[in-house]
Amino acid sequence: MNSLISVNVGLPRDVDWQGKMVHTAVWKRSAPGKVMARHLNLDGDGQGDLGGHGGEHRAVMVYQLDSYRYWETYLQRHDFEYGQFGENLTVDGLTDDEVCIGDRYRIGGALFEVTQPRVTCYRVGIRMNNPQMPALLVSHKRPGFYFRVIEEGEIGAGDEIVKVADGPERVSVAEIDALLYLPDHPRDQLERALRVPALSAGWKESLEALVGTDKQGGNAGLAPSSAPPPAWSGFRLLRVAAERRESVDVLSFILESEDRSPLPAPLAGQFLVFKLELDKNSAPILRSYSMSGPQSAGTYRVSVKRADGAGSRYFHERIQVGKLLQVSAPRGSFTLAPNDRPVVLLSAGIGATPVLSMLYKLASTDANSKREIWWCYGGRNGREHPFAVEARELLKGLPQSRSLVAYSRPEDGDRLGKDYDVYGHLNLSLLEQRDIPKTADFYLCGPAAFLADFTMALKAWGIADSCIHSETFGTESSITPGIASVTSPPPHQPIGTIGTGPKVFFTRSGLTVPWNSQYGSLLEFAEACDIPVRWSCRTGVCHTCESGLIGGKINYAPEPLDRPSDGNVLICCSTPLSEIELDL
Repeated sequence: MNSLISVNVGLPRDVDWQGKMVHTAVWKRSAPGKVMARHLNLDGDGQGDLGGHGGEHRAVMVYQLDSYRYWETYLQRHDFEYGQFGENLTVDGLTDDEVCIGDRYRIGGALFEVTQPRVTCYRVGIRMNNPQMPALLVSHKRPGFYFRVIEEGEIGAGDEIVKVADGPERVSVAEIDALLYLPDHPRDQLERALRVPALSAGWKESLEALVGTDKQGGNAGLAPSSAPPPAWSGFRLLRVAAERRESVDVLSFILESEDRSPLPAPLAGQFLVFKLELDKNSAPILRSYSMSGPQSAGTYRVSVKRADGAGSRYFHERIQVGKLLQVSAPRGSFTLAPNDRPVVLLSAGIGATPVLSMLYKLASTDANSKREIWWCYGGRNGREHPFAVEARELLKGLPQSRSLVAYSRPEDGDRLGKDYDVYGHLNLSLLEQRDIPKTADFYLCGPAAFLADFTMALKAWGIADSCIHSETFGTESSITPGIASVTSPPPHQPIGTIGTGPKVFFTRSGLTVPWNSQYGSLLEFAEACDIPVRWSCRTGVCHTCESGLIGGKINYAPEPLDRPSDGNVLICCSTPLSEIELDL
């Protein structure tokens, strides 16, 4: 007979961890008497991170006595208490290999439905004082699972657990957990899992990404990307074949192979990384620039705005036709989504470069299509407007295209209605006035404030996150779940002893630092340098930390459960074996 052994609740609290303050409710304690199970949680319970936990489909976490006994033996520990694994319900029975998504159970006065396995998270490692626990729960196929509450009611220790309905397709918790997190993702099993109505929306989205990808290697369910592996590893020499002025402060550079053979075609929207040697006595610097030309030319074009940075000055002042440059393969996942929805290309300033390459792609594939395409650009004036004529010519070949150009400081020679459409800054109100479709995919590139304001406005307008795509020229925003936000200084050398290991180039942050083996992973090293990073499990499971490995060799310890795409690295469980360049 399946039975409820303990009901465990706990409210979020702040916990000091590795010098950071973590807001978490992973500490649960057994509650005496009856507890009310409500649609979003149990009375007296809460979640510290509602982005990763909680909500209707993750209202109640369940873990089994059988797994308690297993971990006692495996970890050689005998100090467990109910709620040890962050669960709300400690149960006798209901093992992960027998319980299926969509199963329904009556416990006391409440009715529950199984929705998904546990969300892999570093906080269970904190609670267990074992940072490897997120990976162990998955690799040993004992994750536990979530209930949603179909009918609210009181429950308590000693209640019998009665199954009242079987989930369709009979996909067990352990099976669906392995489908997402472990290598090999059989299409027939994925499609079977997706037919279960009770499966939570987040898991459906991840499994759909696995079904819809043809990419070899990597895990599209955890780190979605439409980009194939880079055409080459590290850097190769490309020659500057031509130079062209696009505006008063923007120059374009055409790059070709040394033997003039065609270069591998990039995806529209991708970028190149350059290793630039400013002088013989200093270390090279790495800079990234989006490609702005067509994909079928056999050459690459980058367009660089004159600015105060060392990379910009180098391109504008020292590069001449014929010069050889060290260049990475095209990289990046800011690419056109494979669908037929309307497209809105939104850019400001030099942010036009990657979306212009997308416009080239659309012009070559959608010339006879009825697909709506919007070109929306914001700049100061005509002198500072790169690609103005080029973009207009491309739009002429697209029958359903529209253009919206805003100048914030037009000059006397700029003609309203011909050179630009509106005076002022590009904003959502202008898009609404022109009936830009809300069913579109929106592609954004430009200054940080432009991206932040437009992204917020589009979300408030009702555009789904999955339809908002953006590219930034600097560091990406961090993902550090549950960590109290603090103002971080600019990236810097780690405090203390300087390392003696191979150099680590953080390309987006513009920092080069010798590796120090006192750090357990590249993630810890990046954190010590205040590099913006993204992570969740910290043990090679969730792929949140997956980053571009432009060049170099790394070692994994522990080995990730599912390897990232070729050309990428999981920084949470890797260290450098050679000089490396990271897209961070």
